[in-house]
Amino acid sequence: MSFYINNSNPNKPGPLSGNALNGICEKILIETTKVFDACLCSTTETGIILAVTDFEPANPVLPLTYLSAENTVGQTATISDLVIERLDTCPNYANVSFTLTIPVTVSYRDANGTIGSALSTITVTKSVIMFVPQPSLTPVDITAQGVFSSRIGTFTAPNIFTVTGCIQVIIKVVSTVDVLVPSYGYPTLPPCQTAPQQSACPGLNDLPIYPTASAVTNTPNM
Repeated sequence: MSFYINNSNPNKPGPLSGNALNGICEKILIETTKVFDACLCSTTETGIILAVTDFEPANPVLPLTYLSAENTVGQTATISDLVIERLDTCPNYANVSFTLTIPVTVSYRDANGTIGSALSTITVTKSVIMFVPQPSLTPVDITAQGVFSSRIGTFTAPNIFTVTGCIQVIIKVVSTVDVLVPSYGYPTLPPCQTAPQQSACPGLNDLPIYPTASAVTNTPNM
């Protein structure tokens, strides 16, 4: 079984039923990323120049026929030239501007009909007004995710494609913080549905899955 397969144990994640306060047993401190503000920018742009390198397979036969361009798998967009300018009339808000470089993989067909790919990047500049908390000991960061998708383009010169594509950028104002939250305690982990039967592990079966601590009733005198 799993959390969701043939498991009727109440100590599992899932939808709430009845009084949501029932079962809350402690307050726990969690280190997490808090999102103070976020927004999505979507644009369709024409005349995007993609200079490509790292052909796979190498040395394709020209001319190339453009097929598509998407984000490069396993690589993330990077922010540079970040500037945060607070608004004089609204100190809790700021104009956030930056340059975002998105790794892109271009797919093509060469003159012999061989399908191949090459690497490129697309650079976009954004300037948006967002809620930015006042300075504190815990720093606030600006993060951005970029998604690029294109199905329209032409091979305009050696190692160059000119394309039309959709660019989506998600911008967030975040900070790593400690948050105190109510908790139902640890979940009960059921055995895996497909796991084979295994022999017992001496010395380990008696250990709890998660560390435990009794309620703090005494504290050292300082």
